[in-house]
Amino acid sequence: MNLDVKLEILADAAKYDASCASSGAPKRSSRGVGGLGATTGTGICHSYTPDGRCVSLLKILLTNYCIYDCQYCINRRSSNVPRARFSAEEVIQLTIDFYRRNYIDGLFLSSGIIRSSDYTMEQLVRVAQELREIHLFRGYIHLKTIPDADPLLIAAAGRYADRLSVNIELPTSDSVERLAPEKNMHTIKLAMGMIRRGLDEKGTEPKAPKFAPGGQSTQMIVGADQADDSTILTTAEHLYGAYKLKRVYYSAFSPIPQSPNSVPLRPPPLLREHRLYQADFLLRSYKFQVPELLPSGGDLALDIDPKLAWALTHRDQFPLDLNYADLSLIIRVPGIGLRNAKRLVELRRQRKIRYDDLVRLHCSMKKLQPFIMTADYRPQQASSSSDTLRRVLADAPQQLNLW
Repeated sequence: MNLDVKLEILADAAKYDASCASSGAPKRSSRGVGGLGATTGTGICHSYTPDGRCVSLLKILLTNYCIYDCQYCINRRSSNVPRARFSAEEVIQLTIDFYRRNYIDGLFLSSGIIRSSDYTMEQLVRVAQELREIHLFRGYIHLKTIPDADPLLIAAAGRYADRLSVNIELPTSDSVERLAPEKNMHTIKLAMGMIRRGLDEKGTEPKAPKFAPGGQSTQMIVGADQADDSTILTTAEHLYGAYKLKRVYYSAFSPIPQSPNSVPLRPPPLLREHRLYQADFLLRSYKFQVPELLPSGGDLALDIDPKLAWALTHRDQFPLDLNYADLSLIIRVPGIGLRNAKRLVELRRQRKIRYDDLVRLHCSMKKLQPFIMTADYRPQQASSSSDTLRRVLADAPQQLNLW
């Protein structure tokens, strides 16, 4: 098969994997040491370097042939799609050629399972190893880890890749058993545990070999099963704590041609995926917990963001006086982000915070007005009901159709 045709098929097949953004890779430069490529600490895929360059990855599958029959996957064994397979040498050459043409700064490589988990993982590791050791490639490499693979192969992957990921795909063991019968939640978590041990050993033993300095990530598909947002976020919260994941990525289920009856025939709203990312950010950076965001379980609201939803159900804590409130409360005010909250705390050490200070910081003024007090401002909406405020502050109807 022509290489261009392979690339078209296997790049398109890779688009369903959302877990390739934000590398967290260490700074590396090829200047003065030979080799190809470089990374910066600010991330690679769909991100910007300190000098303003937008950088990206070559995101492909080694192959979309697969011995598994996961019902939600377009590349499942029983799916009638065009198939292709790269050799390890072809992936290596594509990566080098694309880098030299200034198209990419790194590689994201995943694969369907061919022959066996060990054989597939060997091919992925071979690509990364030859790029690093033979071609001295110093750009970013993200490898998808095959859960059933030999631990020695996973350890080898960590030596050559900046980031590893093991996709959990579904939030519950029951869903995995029903929709991906060849996979096993226990095996997936064992692989995550192996990666965490490699990261922990590097952290406690400075002389230990480099191991996946960008950490590990995973992906969950939203809407392929009946799991609600509370279940999805509870699983994510557990993964962050137990396996020190850098990120959990959420991918709205996309019905595929000739979908089996075991999965929905219609996709969930893309806005649901967006709300999950917002809630996930609150868990990781704002120290929220799932029961705070969804005390009765169920799904996140689509008309308002999770932080605003929490504030509307905790009106007793507002309005908050920004000149005296603790940072941990200021970051929970709708319309004030973590960075601006820290700036406000720093500012009030010099003088009283005033309303115009929030304007200058480009805070979301409409959203925060009912929830704060400053030296020169008291909210008129303090006595308004939460239902009234919700109607006023809800996203406009046209926004509800956006990401």
